[in-house]
Amino acid sequence: MTVRFQRLHAAAVLPRYAHPGDAGMDLCACEACALAPGERRLVRTGLAMELPPDTEAQVRPRSGLALQHGLTLLNTPGTIDEGYRGEIGVILINHGHETFHVTSGMRIAQLVVAPVLRAAVEEVSAVSPTVRGAGGFGSTGR
Repeated sequence: MTVRFQRLHAAAVLPRYAHPGDAGMDLCACEACALAPGERRLVRTGLAMELPPDTEAQVRPRSGLALQHGLTLLNTPGTIDEGYRGEIGVILINHGHETFHVTSGMRIAQLVVAPVLRAAVEEVSAVSPTVRGAGGFGSTGR
């Protein structure tokens, strides 16, 4: 499978897998900015993407930034649909206690390309019962 990328900004860095077998490609910022504690911001990548048919891309946080700095994504995973051709942006939020400085070229997120299954919707008068039933939100093990 091939994913096509267009550089929209001179500082844009093409995504790449850091290691063989990695699920996610690193996404880099194409701009510098600072996020104060509690601040959120859309950070530009300077890239547009053309996904193959029947795929989507998921934008996910980087675990090292989350653990070391409290930096994560607000809508994780963020979904990029096959037909979207605009610039890829990453919505960062700083849950840390200090201002976080993003630099141009910094790896700020991961991009995972996945297949899409489309389900048919059918209305029924009742759903079939299971052992679990309606238990959720921490109900396992009670």
